[in-house]
Formats: sequence, structure tokens, C-alpha cells
Amino acid sequence: MRVLGINAIFHDPSAAVIVDGRVLAAAEEERFSRRKHGKRPVPFSAWELPELSAAWCLAEAGLRPGDLDAVAYSFDPALCRDRAELDLGDPWDHLRADYARRAPQFLATALPGLDPNRVRFVPHHVAHAASAGLSVPEDSAVLVLDGRGESASHLAGAYRGGKLETFRCQELPHSLGLLYEDLTRHLGFLHSSDEYKVMALASYGTPRFLGPLRDLVRADGTGGFTVDRIDWDALAPARTGDGEMTEAHADLAASVQQRLEEVLLDLARWTYDASGGLPTLTMAGGTALNCVANARIAAEGPFGRVWVQPAAGDAGTALGAALALGAEHVPFTTAALGRGWRDDELEAELRRAAVPYTRPESIAAEAAAVLAGNGIVAWYQGRSEYGPRALGHRSLLAHPGDRDTQTRMNDVKGREQFRPIAPMVRAERFHDLFEGVYPSPYMLFVHRVKPEWRDRIPAVTHVDGTARVQTVHVGEEPLVAAMLAEFERLTGLPVVVNTSLNTAGRPMVDTPREALELFGSAPVDLLAIGPFAVHRARTYGGER
Repeated sequence: MRVLGINAIFHDPSAAVIVDGRVLAAAEEERFSRRKHGKRPVPFSAWELPELSAAWCLAEAGLRPGDLDAVAYSFDPALCRDRAELDLGDPWDHLRADYARRAPQFLATALPGLDPNRVRFVPHHVAHAASAGLSVPEDSAVLVLDGRGESASHLAGAYRGGKLETFRCQELPHSLGLLYEDLTRHLGFLHSSDEYKVMALASYGTPRFLGPLRDLVRADGTGGFTVDRIDWDALAPARTGDGEMTEAHADLAASVQQRLEEVLLDLARWTYDASGGLPTLTMAGGTALNCVANARIAAEGPFGRVWVQPAAGDAGTALGAALALGAEHVPFTTAALGRGWRDDELEAELRRAAVPYTRPESIAAEAAAVLAGNGIVAWYQGRSEYGPRALGHRSLLAHPGDRDTQTRMNDVKGREQFRPIAPMVRAERFHDLFEGVYPSPYMLFVHRVKPEWRDRIPAVTHVDGTARVQTVHVGEEPLVAAMLAEFERLTGLPVVVNTSLNTAGRPMVDTPREALELFGSAPVDLLAIGPFAVHRARTYGGER
């Protein structure tokens, strides 16, 4: 069966192709269009399709639009309700349903040769659920939480034998995702984009507003929850984007974060009981990208295993919608599902750019040496990642032992200085340094840094003593593992800083040309692009 999955209706438009139970390609439109998140999540943009990523996915799979057995669209307009019933207050919300109904014709125009009758609508939260529950080999409980779907914001259920049983859906306007979006907006950040900044800020605050929030945000004991209207100004003043960040703002972030964790734990426990005690919980939806909450569910919840879809946000519903139509388990083995280039193609780009480059015996050793000298490395290897995390394919790397590294990296990327940077570690060394969920190959949990290591790797130890770790397994990422092993040989540290290969407000680098552009515009010491090395000192003269 040849299925193209499409996510388009809200944000992070994306496409994925599954052929006979194999995921051949999955990519977000932002990597092609260079618009962060692809588009803004407003009703007027709901007609926009992931045309570029869909065309690439089909080409990567060797398919034409007419070859497809089905197109799975991750939104079902038949489930929409009038905005007055939803109590969302947006007078243009009906446009989403209107545009979705026309999606088959829009897709047929965007992908000439496609039969519009092959388009199937998959409910938004079913697509989220499938992206998680059908991506593990075993039966599992499943928990989906995000801002909203057609008329709900949550799904609790279980997958058994490839079939979803839904236990409970929470109807709008109650939404934990929209709660966090509202807070993001109140704190002067861009909603549906910068929620992770709020999560980072929370570590700097004290949850002194937890009392009133427990009254306003609460689990209902039957698998759902209530979110009453919150007077944010009564708790902390609204902040503009360039306004001062105060203690009250950090305290508000800490309070909402802790209340979110408490309610998610209640929902996880209820879902465990409803599933009959299935040992595995799978999670998706934008709220599942909250790695602090995920870690708490794993540590304090009843499940033996918690698995979070690496593309947990709306981008993952392209894959999930395609999986839902197939209704079979297709284990997720790698996030490296995007574009990649052969060595000869990379070398042609280097020649076109007229930069001096070498092909060292080992690019891993070359990068490790630069890192050991406290340099910054742009690491561009293999196929790009599907989802928001850089996992050693499109990464910026640095030394974790220098206390100034966090400041330097945030300056390079143009980010707020309270933002943490994360470590990658060889899997066999994880337990020596960290406590928490293992394995953690997709950076979706936080881990406690052992006290004896906090002063040795200060750059990746957040203010609360945690780190969002990526475990690197040699069988899955041999090149990254080799770089880490060489860095440890040189420095005694088994950890390297890993953050995304981009600057603030821009999507992650995807093409070789974009990698060269970033290298040319940011103070990066080495571009490790495939097997080739481009050194700043040799390219621009002198040392940084």
C-alpha cells in the first residue's frame, strides 16, 4: 500500500510517505520554504499545503501522485463544530473546516495526476495517536494532548493489534495546550512557536501562583480536565517581546509548568487504569514536547516505559495519518527521514562556493579535535531529522566543560541567555553521568546530572541541575559515536554540547548551501559536512 500523509490545517505543515509498511520519507515544509513552522496557525492560512515537502517525499519514494493508493489528511472537517459551541472566540474559525473540505481538490492541483477521490480524512487526534501508538512494536496506552483538533484537545486510549480504542476525549474550550499558548503570549513570546522558551524559563522561578492555578486547572477524575479562564494580569504583568523579564514572569512560568505536570500525571494514571495496566505509554501532540513533564510522567507514573513520538507536534500527524490508514505497527527506528546528499554532491557544492576544504582521514576525529580546543563545529551529516530536535545530523556542537559555552552558543544563535543547551553522550556512558529515562535517543526527557559531574560539564547543566540528554548508540549513529569517543580520549569528557544547526527565528539548516551560508555568517570554527572539513581560519584567514 502506498500512502502519502499530509498535515496542513494548523501549523508545521509536513508530508510523509509509507510504502508497504516502510516509512521512506518524512519532512516538514519549513525545511523547503525556509519559513519557520511553515506558516502561522491562523484560519486564513489553513488552505496552504506542504507542496514542496510532499513533492520531495514522492520523488524520494520513486512515486508519482497517480501511483498513490491513498492520501491521508490529518484533519476531518466532519467533526468540526460551530465556533460558538467551542467558545474559542475566533470569528474566522469556520475557514479551517471550509478549506479542509476542499483539500482533495487543492491536493490534486498541487500534485498533478492525483485522484482527489483517494484523499481520506483522518481525525486530527487519531493521527497524533497513530504517530505514537503505531510507532512502537507492542500494544500500548496512548495519550495525546495539544492545543486543539477539530473540536477536542485531548485523546486517551490504547492500541491493541493495530486498532485504536478511545477511552476519553476532552472537548474544547478546555485545553492544556491552549493554556500554555496563552501563557507564552502573555510572557511576550510567539505562541505556537516559543512554548519551549517558557519551559526553560520555568526553571528560574518559584511556583508561588500554584494555589490559584490548582483551582482553575484540574483533572476531573474521569480521564478529562477543566481549564477555567485565567486572569493572567492578576498574577503577573504582561510582557512585550522586548520587555524586561522579571521574577514574577519566571514564577508564573514555574507555576503553570508545575500545574501542567500534576494534571498530566493524573491523566496518565487514569489512562493506565483504563487500559487495563498496559506497561507502555506512547505520547504525541505538542504538549508531549514538554520534556520536563515527560520525565516526571516516566519517573512518577505507573508505566514501565514511556515513548514519545520525536515529531510529537503537528508535523508528526502527516506520518500518523498515513499509519492510521494502514492500521499496523511500523516501528520508528530513526528520525533521519529528510533530505540527504551524496559525497560527490556535497563536494560539488563546496567547489561552487569556492571555499578551501579538505577530506581528512576521519571527519569525526577532525571535529573532536576542534571541539577539544574549545571551537564550535557545524555538524552536517546524513539525512535531516524529522521533528524539532537536532539529533546529530544538523547540529551545532561545542565543549561542555567551559562555563562560557552557553553564552557563546546563545550569542551565535541569537537566542535569549536563559535558554539551556543540551548534551549528547554515548549510550554506554549515560549511567555514569545522568539519572532518568534510558535510552533517550530523541531528546524528549530531562535527566538529573549526577552531582560529581555538574562542575565538569557546566555548559549543559541547567540551573535546576538537569539536562535534556540524547543518548547516542553506536549501531544507530556510528559517526557521532566515533566523534564522542575521540572527544573523550582528548578531554576525559564523554559529553558534547548539541543544539540545532540554525540561528534564531530560522528553520534548521537543510541543504548544503544553507550550511555554508550559516558557516559564513556565524562564528563557527569548523563545518564538518559529510566527509569534508571547512575550517574558518583557512577560509577567512586568522583565528577567531
